[in-house]
This record gives sequence, structure tokens and C-alpha cells, in this order.
Amino acid sequence: MSSILVILVDKQYPMSADIQTIGDIRRFNRFYTGMIGLLNQHILESNLSLSEVRVLYEIGQQDKCTAGQLIAALKIDGGYLSRMLKKFEKEGWLSRQQSTGDGRTFFLHLTNSGKKMLAGLDEKSTEEIRQLVDPLPEKQQQQVAGAMKTIQEVLSAPSVAPVADIHFRYNLLPGDVGYLIYLHGHLYARESGYNLEFEAYVCKTFYEFLPTYNPAKDRIFLATVDNQIVGAVAILGSSRHLAQLRWFIIHPDYRGRGLGKKLLEQALDFCREKHYQKVYLMTTSMQETAIALYKRAGFRKTGEKYLQQWGQQLYEQRYDMELF
Repeated sequence: MSSILVILVDKQYPMSADIQTIGDIRRFNRFYTGMIGLLNQHILESNLSLSEVRVLYEIGQQDKCTAGQLIAALKIDGGYLSRMLKKFEKEGWLSRQQSTGDGRTFFLHLTNSGKKMLAGLDEKSTEEIRQLVDPLPEKQQQQVAGAMKTIQEVLSAPSVAPVADIHFRYNLLPGDVGYLIYLHGHLYARESGYNLEFEAYVCKTFYEFLPTYNPAKDRIFLATVDNQIVGAVAILGSSRHLAQLRWFIIHPDYRGRGLGKKLLEQALDFCREKHYQKVYLMTTSMQETAIALYKRAGFRKTGEKYLQQWGQQLYEQRYDMELF
């Protein structure tokens, strides 16, 4: 929503950086911040700071937003966030709803007043950008937008390895299970609002699996970058003809790159190699992206039941796929 773009350059820049390039970036930074009025104390003629606008916008984008999710997404100090939220409540922009499944969890929602105020800021931001680019011909408008998109993509890219740098292995090493439990607990809390009961559930499933782990019938598929797990799926042999797909997860930084599809294909190829006739999985209705991938691979929903667990009200679903 915000029209603000800032490129920060650390004074201790790498020696490999060209001095002319750094100078150009710094000049652009000064030019653009001046152009949009970033040096003003408040944003869009409101009494809000940039950080406060970002927090309000993030709350408005999520159905079940928690303070923990805001801290993770915005890299914001917990104490500073707490003071912001109290201010928003005092202004009548924010309400808190206690989770029915976990009394320690509170979901943050914008009130009607908060939504109206945020919509007003959004309109002002849109108008600000319109005034900035309207004097330009359409082709130049597209050039400006394209250049900004390029800046975002290039400066975001170093944190994510190229697809060619993703490696796969199919054996469990010490520490793998602990990290997979952490990844499930952290991501499902952040993205689905699950509480600690879910992490305990994942712990239990691995505890039950490890003593019976047999590479002749079971396989873990791990995608790694610099020896760090960024994706995983597993096939567990349930019987001679039936297998279960479990623990399918992709780190957010590596989604949308075909990694999930590749892991799923490897898992199904293993099932065929071991002559399993059917493979099934259990999921919930909240995992819409994963379900779409399962369906494209050939899975069909065969069961569903309503549950209240992990701090959520959801539908547990079973999907099956015939292999032969």
C-alpha cells in the first residue's frame, strides 16, 4: 500500500562494489525520498509513523493475525509493537479476540473505524502515486514501474539460492527431525494460527515413526541449500500395498519455484518403485495451496470430518491416489 521506496546503503559496503554504482544508488535514494516527502515526520498527512502504517496494513491483510506473526513478518521489536497495539486500541482502530482453542493466543482485527481509516490512507497513497506519474507518457510510466520491480527483485534475490543450488538427499541425519519439527511448528503457527498442540502432534508422529523407520519401505525426501533444509516430504509404508505421504513442507522463500512439485513427484516415483498400489495423505481444509498441488498430481478427496484442534476450527481431510 505504501508508496515509499528506500534503498539503504551500509557505509561498510563490500570492496567489490563499484564506487560509481554506490554513488548512483545514493543519489537515487536522496532523489526519491525527497520526491515522495519521506522526510516529513508523518505519513500521508496522518499522525502515524511508517512503522504504524505497515502494522495496520498487515493486520488488515490477515484473517487471524497475531502479534507473533507481525514480529516475524515485519522484523519489529516486540515491545515497540505492544505500544503500537495499545495506541490502536485506544484510538478504536483495533480489537483483540481470544482464541477458543488456546487462551494464550489473541487474534488482532481492525474495527470498522480502523478499516475506514486504513482505506483513507490507501486512497491517499494511490492519489500520491497518481500525481507523481500522471505527467509522464504511458510508456515512461511503465518504465518507472518496471525499474522499481527490477530493484525489488534484484535486491531480494541474494537471500534465495538459485534452483540449481538446491540439492536433494534421501537419508536422515542427526538434527533433521528436530529441524523439521521446528519448521512445522513455526510456519503453521505463523501462516495458519496453529498453537503449541500442533507442534506436540508433529513431535508425536516422528516419535512413533523413528523406531520403525525402514529405508526398504520408507523414504524421507529433503531439499537443502547450504546443508539447510528448505523442503521435505516423506513416504511411510503402511502395508504391502498402501503408503502414506507425510510432512510435506516448503520454506516460504522457496515456494513458487516448482520445488513442491518436484518433491511430490519424487515421492510418488518411490511409491511406484516399491509397488505400492495406493498412497494417501491427511491434511486440513486450510492448506489450500498444497491441496491444489495434490489434486493436480491425481489425488482425490475420500473423507472429511469437522474438528476443533490446534486452536482452530477446521475440516480434516483425507486424499487418496491409485497408482496402478
